[in-house]
Amino acid sequence: MASPPEAPTDAELITRVLVRDDRRAFGELVARHQSAVRGLLRRLTGGDVAQADDLAQETFLRAYRGLRGYRGGAKFSSWLYRIACNVFFSRDRGSRDAPLEPPALEAGSTEVALLPDLILERHDLEKALASLKPRERAALVLTYANELTHEEAAVVLDCPVGTLKTHVARAKEKLRRQLEEVP
Repeated sequence: MASPPEAPTDAELITRVLVRDDRRAFGELVARHQSAVRGLLRRLTGGDVAQADDLAQETFLRAYRGLRGYRGGAKFSSWLYRIACNVFFSRDRGSRDAPLEPPALEAGSTEVALLPDLILERHDLEKALASLKPRERAALVLTYANELTHEEAAVVLDCPVGTLKTHVARAKEKLRRQLEEVP
């Protein structure tokens, strides 16, 4: 009995898109990477699922239009993260470094009374993340949640490694201070 064919690599799918305008191949790339891109954007938007999904859609649209610009020097996922971060940073140039408002939970509401401690802790973390500057938040999310190396995250954010490390260190310190203040 023959074994099923191996799934094509990202590079093979990209080639099919570029050479034959194979939209199914691009659809497969989206299917492979959409969860990670949406997760990144959800963290960057402070848990705003609707905004994150809109930004993810814009990310993949830009990726499709700019696929010829992908040189293969970095992982395809890193290239997508860079586009996603750029989309996030450009969503509103006027308030680029303004903190996001996390989803509100009223202290006396029945929803809060019913939430387990773990969800409340997650809300505290989301609230603390939302208060970071966008580049600090992105640096922290890329290195911890998306498990990129400092070098990979610096490429995604188009900054020197030292700057990336500074963003991460500042973000961690701000989070530590904020989470210590939570009752």
